[in-house]
Amino acid sequence: MKIDQLLKERGSSLSFEFFSPKDERGEETLFSTIQMLVHYSPSFVSVTYGAGGGTSKNTTYVVERIIQETSLNTMPHITCINQSRESLEAILYGYKALGVDNIMALRGDPPLDQDGHPIMPKSRYYARDLVRLIRPLGGYSIGVAVYPEGHMDTPNLEEDILLTKEKIDAGADFGITQMFFDNNFFYAFMERARRVGVNIPIIAAIMPIGDIARMRAFCQRCGASLPDAYVKRFGDNASKADALEIGIELACKQVEDLMHNGIRNFHFYTLNRGEAVARIIENLGLQKLGITQ
Repeated sequence: MKIDQLLKERGSSLSFEFFSPKDERGEETLFSTIQMLVHYSPSFVSVTYGAGGGTSKNTTYVVERIIQETSLNTMPHITCINQSRESLEAILYGYKALGVDNIMALRGDPPLDQDGHPIMPKSRYYARDLVRLIRPLGGYSIGVAVYPEGHMDTPNLEEDILLTKEKIDAGADFGITQMFFDNNFFYAFMERARRVGVNIPIIAAIMPIGDIARMRAFCQRCGASLPDAYVKRFGDNASKADALEIGIELACKQVEDLMHNGIRNFHFYTLNRGEAVARIIENLGLQKLGITQ
């Protein structure tokens, strides 16, 4: 089912993000998590794409297996950096043959060399160009990423929202935020979006924290802020079990505040683990936001 149609009809959504595993053990973990979370009737699930298309075959494999083994509404990510028009079209036609209705269109991050430096892209494609490529093919509901704190490559929030508007005007049907932990960033983004005429649904993406050191590194790479209060809450010596409980508590408070302010669309970054997300859903009764399988 097309996600834009679903959002329009229901006015709410519950969805999960998975990443393509690197080995058989990771694949077992992923599909165990999927079996745990399918119980909550998500509106859709997404499968990420490696930097520079590095895991494109894995993404396609995971998407195909999800379609074969479940009734989940599946949305693959596609990135266009370092890829030719011909390779992108081949991927899109392949997904169409699988019956995929939804695509998450991203520029993507460049792959790194052995010294950790970005490899200069062969193409100058941006997300707006990928949206323009997908739209004439027909049959796809197109999602794009939006950045409550602004994209790292944009100099200020005003330019960021104008660039966001460009890719939406290119034909995007809905947006999913980058992770954020301070809801004020989200509310301010929504105000900027309204001001420039963005009127597509925006889905709030939630990242439950299980490892504060790992999350610090994530935030540094993507330009998201990690509140000092969160860092203090975890402290220096939280056990794995305590960290799980703290992460669930903080995510619940974040989602509660968003719901209090009228937000009804939530996308959870699972990191291919289901316990924290399942607990948050149970604690807040979020299963009612999904669809009936």
